[in-house]
Amino acid sequence: MNHGWIMTLAPPSSPMAQISIITGDVTASVTPDLSVEVDDVDAAYAVVRESGAEIVHPLQDEEWGVRRFMVRDPNGRVVNVLSHR
Repeated sequence: MNHGWIMTLAPPSSPMAQISIITGDVTASVTPDLSVEVDDVDAAYAVVRESGAEIVHPLQDEEWGVRRFMVRDPNGRVVNVLSHR
C-alpha cells in the first residue's frame, strides 16, 4: 500500500507482519511514532479514555479503510491505535 504519505510493506509469505513508513499524517495534526492494530478499536478507545491518557486524535473512520485514534504515551510518543473496517 502506498498513499504517498504512508507506505506499508509486508512479505508475501507472511502478510500479517507489516511495517509502515510515514512522512506525515493527512487527517491528524500529529504524526504517529508507532501504530498498533487491535481487534476492537472502540473498546480500546474506551479503556484509554477511562485511563485519562491524552487523546491527540479522536476516534474516527478514515477513507482508507481503518477506524482509529491516537494517544500520547507516558514518554511522549504518539501511538496510532486502529482496526481495519
